[in-house]
Amino acid sequence: MENAFQVDLRGVVDLLSRHLYASPRVYVRELLQNATDAITARRAADPHAPATVAVEVTDGLISVRDTGIGLNEDEVHVLLATIGRSSKRDELGLSRHEFLGQFGIGLLSGFLVADEISVETRSALGGHTVLWTGRSDGRYQVERAERERAEPGTTVTLRARRDAAEWVTERTVEELATLYGALLPFEVSVNGRRTTFDAPPWQAEHPSPAARREALRSYGEELFGFTPLDVIDLRVPEAGLTGVAYVLPTPANPAVRGGHRVYLKRMLLTESADGLLPDWAFFVRCVVDAAELRPTASREALYEDDLLEHTRDELGRALRTWLVRLAETDPDGLRAFLTLHQLGVKALALHDDDMLRLVDRWLEYETSAGPMTLAQFRATFPSGRYAGSVDEFRQLAAVSGAQGVGLVNGGYVYDGEILSRLNRIDPDARLARLDPAELATHLGPAEPDVELRARPFLAAAAKALDPLGCQVVLRDFDPASLPALYLTSRAAEHHANLREARDAGDELWADVLGALERTVAADRPRLVLNHRNPLVRRVLGLADMTLAATAVESLYGMALLHGHHPLRPADTAALNRSFLGLLDWAVQGGERG
Repeated sequence: MENAFQVDLRGVVDLLSRHLYASPRVYVRELLQNATDAITARRAADPHAPATVAVEVTDGLISVRDTGIGLNEDEVHVLLATIGRSSKRDELGLSRHEFLGQFGIGLLSGFLVADEISVETRSALGGHTVLWTGRSDGRYQVERAERERAEPGTTVTLRARRDAAEWVTERTVEELATLYGALLPFEVSVNGRRTTFDAPPWQAEHPSPAARREALRSYGEELFGFTPLDVIDLRVPEAGLTGVAYVLPTPANPAVRGGHRVYLKRMLLTESADGLLPDWAFFVRCVVDAAELRPTASREALYEDDLLEHTRDELGRALRTWLVRLAETDPDGLRAFLTLHQLGVKALALHDDDMLRLVDRWLEYETSAGPMTLAQFRATFPSGRYAGSVDEFRQLAAVSGAQGVGLVNGGYVYDGEILSRLNRIDPDARLARLDPAELATHLGPAEPDVELRARPFLAAAAKALDPLGCQVVLRDFDPASLPALYLTSRAAEHHANLREARDAGDELWADVLGALERTVAADRPRLVLNHRNPLVRRVLGLADMTLAATAVESLYGMALLHGHHPLRPADTAALNRSFLGLLDWAVQGGERG
């Protein structure tokens, strides 16, 4: 024996309020949506039919009266007393694409704020006025209304429960009607006050382009709370989408996704749509209206499908076109934009050659010769290099600049990938990453007689730093203010990492890593002492080799700290030992004096 499911309407309403809708306030949207669909249906048969929605609010009672197509008694039973039954809606023509309601649960949202809903309706196709009364416990009744309506249409009335009274005040309803229905293509009023525009602001007529631009700026400021840097028109015909994007006047955090205001068929879907734009376009806020994009069941977000993906690509293309046009027509405006939003443009340049050209030509980078664009840098330093980290650039910029080796800072987000892609737009670009060990070949050697006199010191220094895996060399280079420079190659870093992992691993992994370590060339880091530095020259003249060893350990630790290199336990111990040794020597010298 087959049995029908029994539906607990209270449970369904609880499900809607707790898990589908974000807030009870959506009941106003659903009531406006039902009225909009009814008007759309009537105007399909009679384009000149009246199109108004009048909302009245008094003492917790709200009624929504529309001039739509209305329902006869049979349609009332089918449409108002069933949940999730779409076949009859199709037969009645109420599931067509141009309607907002597609899920058959709109009227139920009224139970989020009321225990009883009444619907008085008269069909434009004929028949008497019908009164439907539904209750949140699942009961309903249908009867002929005591008085006939003068015109076709529907009036939905509900009285707020005590715990939901805040949602059915005149002020709240007017605010929600304006929020959700401001762009609806017919008049909506609350207690006689109109809440709709004549047209979306970006479609309204203006006496001049300048007047339109100013009007859109004012609209964006009212909507988003900032004065935009620029306004960009948006259009995606396949999605029936029009709208505008507002460029933020302050830097945006790429990790914080700003919400976009999305209308579907001129009814507000959400104030914080995610996924409308590509991830890199975090420097704009959009307001759009779309006819073809699909909402989720709650009608509070966009449904992810092929059309939304296409829309996202097209909107990204529109922003990219705006950037290219800005570069061609307003270089100063582009520089101002890049100062604020370079991160988004860099992200786009990773896979767009036109944006890569824009970054190359207009975006200034830190270099050893001062701020300049990448195009200027390559013209000045055809064999230039880039540093892979900010710390590496800060350590080596002054030294490389003094040796005539151009160095650009590639340590910020996306910079390394951008610098490595430059040969896509310039086949002659040879901007490789700097290996710090390479810089040693550009540092001038000390005079032969200086090297000869420094041999005892260098021998003591080599002995002191050998346990730390570091060589000592003497060079003569600028800037003279830098006493010592710690240089390590990529191979040396890899070798050090292997050795550290071997020492920390168990016996099995120690054997494996030890074998691997022996296959790697033992290229050791170097501590380069600068003979032009007065302190180094004084240290080279020390007769006490024990003190000399302590001094070189101190210079080693200082070079590590200056270059922001990680300190191993052995490095920390050497730094502490040298500090205490020099302090002891100073104290003893003071006592002797």
